[in-house]
Amino acid sequence: MSDGRLTGRALWTVFAALMLGMFLAALDQTIVSTALPTIVGDLGGLNHLSWVVTSYLLASTVSTPLYGKLGDMMGRKPVFLAAILIFLAGSMLAGLSQSMGELIGFRALQGIGAGGLMVGAQAIIADIVPPRERGRYMGLIGSVFAVASVAGPLLGGFLVDNLSWRWVFYVNMPVGALAVLIVVTRLHLHTPPVRHRIDILGATVLSAGVTALIMLTTWGGNEYAWGSAPIVALGVVGVALLAVFVWWETRAAEPILPLSLFRSRVFSVANAMGFTIGMAMFGAIVFIPLYLQLVYGASPTSSGLRMLPLMAGLLAAAIASGRAISRIGRYKVFPVAGTAILVVGMYLLSLLRVGTAPWLASVYMLVVGVGIGLVMQVLVLVVQNDARPEEIGVATSTATFFRSVGGSFGVAVFGTIFASRLAGQLAHFPRSVTTRLGSGVHLNPAQARHLPAAIHADFLQAFAHALHGVFLWGMAMAAVPFVLSWLLKEVPLRTTLGQTAELSAEQAAAAATPDERLLATAPGRPRH
Repeated sequence: MSDGRLTGRALWTVFAALMLGMFLAALDQTIVSTALPTIVGDLGGLNHLSWVVTSYLLASTVSTPLYGKLGDMMGRKPVFLAAILIFLAGSMLAGLSQSMGELIGFRALQGIGAGGLMVGAQAIIADIVPPRERGRYMGLIGSVFAVASVAGPLLGGFLVDNLSWRWVFYVNMPVGALAVLIVVTRLHLHTPPVRHRIDILGATVLSAGVTALIMLTTWGGNEYAWGSAPIVALGVVGVALLAVFVWWETRAAEPILPLSLFRSRVFSVANAMGFTIGMAMFGAIVFIPLYLQLVYGASPTSSGLRMLPLMAGLLAAAIASGRAISRIGRYKVFPVAGTAILVVGMYLLSLLRVGTAPWLASVYMLVVGVGIGLVMQVLVLVVQNDARPEEIGVATSTATFFRSVGGSFGVAVFGTIFASRLAGQLAHFPRSVTTRLGSGVHLNPAQARHLPAAIHADFLQAFAHALHGVFLWGMAMAAVPFVLSWLLKEVPLRTTLGQTAELSAEQAAAAATPDERLLATAPGRPRH
């Protein structure tokens, strides 16, 4: 370690542990999907099945802002370790679950840990690598999500077929233990010895407000009709709680999410881009496996493999853009290019038809992957570079939080668009057919395959027509971050670590003569 920064093998060892932590958090979003039918067969509780996934995503999203602030206050290392241990405890208990209720509860516990893994890893990198050099590492972290989204369903299917669905959770234990060992023995960070007050009320109100809105997006159009009393109530409660949260944060001694951060145009634009990209990306991509399963007859596992071009594009673009940013020290061109490519990719996806050749669908997916890879992790780097050293954790968690919430809204909005368009197309179908199929994201490919040949062909045409509209809306949504990217100010990337610069300033002040100190604090002297 030199000048407070890690170098060489020491840096790569710590970075590997951070990647392992993030990989576990990302993997557990997808690994359960292929195991769900087996879990229901064992534990029952089919009507609560979606909660096995929802509880994890909800807990990880809601806990994100809290981890960012706690890391800034108490030091990143202890908070990151706590997150890993919570995640591993949730994994072990989920594997031991004897009922669907227990599994949902322990998945939520896993999710609480996962929120800290995602934020902690990215914030620790900000502590040990200067922004100018950070691009290549952020690119690699972006690639973790790409690998996890393909590896999750495949690994889940393999474990269920060869061992038991419980190993979907137990597999986290050795990987997590290795990450803990490396972080404990190899990571040494400067923790400021300052007493802090945790904004418990702010954290509670924010969590409750976001939970209400995510519940609205999860239940709307599925469990309840969009205009029904429970959905309207959730919307009113969610908005009211977020309004109370904003009011409280202006008065809290140490706000969980300092609103002063939004005074920076860079911070506000980057988070608005993250939210809208999250909407476009998650909202539209969730329909690609559905297309692959219905039109090409792919199994859930096979549809994951067929999405490899999208993941390969994301992987290559994230790593290449990260290295380029570290080399040239400029970043604005990548979000502009990435969002433009994403708009083109969404348009290409809207061309998917029943007769589209599989290789052409792969090319379209590759374009979308490249667009996402060029912009996603760059936004985290932009936000970190703009924030003050003592607020890097909050800035990182806010960027992650906005992207996750955008994703939840995207899935709901696009699911509604798809369901309404499909319902219009299926209006002349026999009612016995439409009730069996489901709607939106919850369309049942297995049921569709058992339709009589003539009806099946008509249904696929109706499905492709509905999907066309979804991706056109996705294109319109992706155009918003493209416009915003031009407003993103280019701030030179720092070549020093925040705390290192602060320490040298303190040392210089301590070494200064009384006259120099008096001059430094004189009124009218510019402050930096």
